[in-house]
Amino acid sequence: MDQGSQKASVTPYEEVLDALSSLITKRSRADPSIKGDRFDLLFDYIKILDLEEPISKLKIIHVAGTKGKGSTCTFTEAILRNCGFHTGLFTSPHLIDIRERFRLDGVDICEEKFLAYFWWCYDRLKENTNDDVPMPTFFRFITLLAFKIFTAEQVDVAILEVGLGGRFDSTNVVQAPIVCGISSLGYDHMEILGNTIGEIAGEKAGIFKHGVPAFTVSQPDEAMRVLEEKASQLDVHLQVVPPLDANLLNGTKLGLEGEHQYLNAGLAVVLCSTWLQRTGHLEVTNLQQNSSLPEQFIKGLSTASLQGRAQIVPDRHIDIERSGDLVFYLDGAHSPESMEVCARWFSLAIKEDSQQQTLNYQPQDDARTSNELIQRDSGGRSRKNSTQILLFNCMSVRDPQLLLPRLLKTCASHGVHFKKALLVPNISVYHKVGSHALSSTDSQVDLSWQFTIQRVWENLMQGNKGVDAQSMDAVCEEVKDDTELCVKNCANSAVFSSLPIAIKWLRDYVQQNQSIRFQLLHLRWVISKTWNPTFLSRLCDISLSWYEDFYSFLVEAMIALNRNSELSFGSVKFDC
Repeated sequence: MDQGSQKASVTPYEEVLDALSSLITKRSRADPSIKGDRFDLLFDYIKILDLEEPISKLKIIHVAGTKGKGSTCTFTEAILRNCGFHTGLFTSPHLIDIRERFRLDGVDICEEKFLAYFWWCYDRLKENTNDDVPMPTFFRFITLLAFKIFTAEQVDVAILEVGLGGRFDSTNVVQAPIVCGISSLGYDHMEILGNTIGEIAGEKAGIFKHGVPAFTVSQPDEAMRVLEEKASQLDVHLQVVPPLDANLLNGTKLGLEGEHQYLNAGLAVVLCSTWLQRTGHLEVTNLQQNSSLPEQFIKGLSTASLQGRAQIVPDRHIDIERSGDLVFYLDGAHSPESMEVCARWFSLAIKEDSQQQTLNYQPQDDARTSNELIQRDSGGRSRKNSTQILLFNCMSVRDPQLLLPRLLKTCASHGVHFKKALLVPNISVYHKVGSHALSSTDSQVDLSWQFTIQRVWENLMQGNKGVDAQSMDAVCEEVKDDTELCVKNCANSAVFSSLPIAIKWLRDYVQQNQSIRFQLLHLRWVISKTWNPTFLSRLCDISLSWYEDFYSFLVEAMIALNRNSELSFGSVKFDC
């Protein structure tokens, strides 16, 4: 195929994604070199785009935090939309399509509008930037694009989720929001935000503006002290919000699953209430009543949706008896604490699913013994036993020993045990937006980290079964896989070269076992870069291969400490 035909095959939308990709200049927004990174440039970009006055007229709700800020923003948007307002919501990251980051009235911006606004911004910036004022980086550009979209569409309210930190985040060009919120704080992006919870809180509090009311949830003592100090310096009235009382929902459920969402919902309710009061919409609600929330608030909270966060998706792409025979449970848990929360949600969700199957089960002949009865659903088909499978999409080198035990322990406490873990590399790359430039498989993909995680998983599973330390070396013996889709198949886990291949294997497995209902927990987790071997090898002036070996040794050491066993690193032996 010649270059001309190749260019013709690229769609207008793919051209935009390629242009966006050209703005990705660093591997991560958490690159230490972007600290501050000439924050003042954002005001130059705003002038170039003639957005100064339009942004000043936006009625903005600004939300920062470590955990829950995206959910809080989603609840907030849904509530105000149901109150009759024209809403704009800017969140990150996106799950599938970049347009998910820009929502108008609860719906992703349409492709036609996205293309028009994108090129309007991109062309003007390209024409007016230079060596002193270079093109904005990826996240800065999409933030500017969000401002253009929301001002051009004349939204009544713009809800902005901070991307990273707060003080130097590109959303923080906002000078006078209506109200600010800080969701739960924790340790994340420490190489940028600081090594203590207090330092992190200080960066998040950077969104506070003089005299603008702010709300937060219960925080660690050190973090709360810093938030209060920053608020006092700016004459900000900071209030702590309790979790939402479920009784106020009049029997309905939150649209986002999980007990932790009541904390985010409580914050969203006060952000909306304050926004309504400060923008002169007192006629909408009276939130002083204690019996229940206003109808618009309840509808917003119960219909809010956010892809990939405690989301349940039945697979409808396999030709089997029922689409519910393979169900995906999706979440983005990325810390030990959130793994526990996710495990509780998953365990309770599949228990609820099992109870629903039992309610639908109607025996056909009460005279038969229980062993003879064929369990059937209300449609007359066999009621199936359930099997739980875990699917990991590992972004980069992380410490699974901090995560997997919390997941397994919490699930086990609810009687849930995984039959298998499927381990896959990430299908995306940091320097490309969209999947049009990516192949579904790559024979050269590096799976060394997946093999490391497989060993940890197998050791944990064998430990749960009471296998002694002498058997550890044999734990990862390969098991024959007739499908030839697995790169390495062990008793409790399998490594695949890509996510699509893992899904194909799974669907084929479901086809061959139609008496079983498969419930798959898919976790895409990202932890702090404390264990990045490339970074630490440079820091300590040691070889990368030595550090990778040492990291594997430390993982084994943590396991051995729980076994009272012996292990060695090089020629040195350790008695654990």
